Amino acid sequence: MRDAGGGTPPPDGVPAIELAAATKRFRTPSGGVYTALRDLDLRVEPGEFCAVVGPTGCGKSTTLSLVSGLEAPTAGQALIHGKPVTGIDPRVGFMFQTDAVFPWRSVLDNVAAGPRFRGMGKREAIDKARDWLRRVGLSGFEDRLPHQLSGGMRKRVALAQTLINEPEILMMDEPFSALDVQTRQIVQNELLGLWEMTRPAVVFVTHDLEEAIALADKVVVLTVGPGTVKDTFTVDLPRPRRVQEIRMQPRFVQLYERIWTCLRDEVELAYARSAGTAPADGGVALEKAGSASGPAGEGQH
Repeated sequence: MRDAGGGTPPPDGVPAIELAAATKRFRTPSGGVYTALRDLDLRVEPGEFCAVVGPTGCGKSTTLSLVSGLEAPTAGQALIHGKPVTGIDPRVGFMFQTDAVFPWRSVLDNVAAGPRFRGMGKREAIDKARDWLRRVGLSGFEDRLPHQLSGGMRKRVALAQTLINEPEILMMDEPFSALDVQTRQIVQNELLGLWEMTRPAVVFVTHDLEEAIALADKVVVLTVGPGTVKDTFTVDLPRPRRVQEIRMQPRFVQLYERIWTCLRDEVELAYARSAGTAPADGGVALEKAGSASGPAGEGQH
């Protein structure tokens, strides 16, 4: 792996991703300030698969935005290979919850678009796109338009779109949440198989604790907003994995019970807040507009 300037690989022991006391505040349309994250510390090693879980509104998606350079922290630092994130980094791939496709372009052209935007010649990009469509099981569908594919096939296209650029770091924001259970398991297995080939560092946001344990090397639990790390759990399940079988192992059940015990209180508190039966934390309540900086809007997760 090389640094942003194409130099030597990062020194041993330097994490692929680090958030150090990261805080993120957003201005609201009414002129107040909303604190999405507060003093969040997160470290992901090269080749590590990290899942992030937490209640709705705890800042999960905002965490991804800080690493990817889509947002800058209000306080603290976001670092890639030990260097501060200063903008969108070409080493980072991002797979969103919704499909990021051009609806008027064929599947082949959609997958080839990333390399083309990065300066690759058309023929080379097309050949590479064909290879990635083969890897995700879509050979023979190159000429289809996105609306002609099933939901699971569209997610395979999204995987090919993201991984064709060979990212060193992969951000995934609930990418499989819209799929039915059976299709989700198939695509999860495909993700694991593709990840094993190149081993990018992954931060995978999900509301599904079973999904988090089945996929990840470690699971990070965030508190109710303003989000910060409540606890981190090592997932010591063997690889390679198949998600259907791994869920049947006694160790999987033990991990689920431990992590859910940690997560449950945060979920219940978030629900009580949304129902108006629990007071909001001081950091969630709107603050004076002059106390923080940042663009208008709120973190969603």
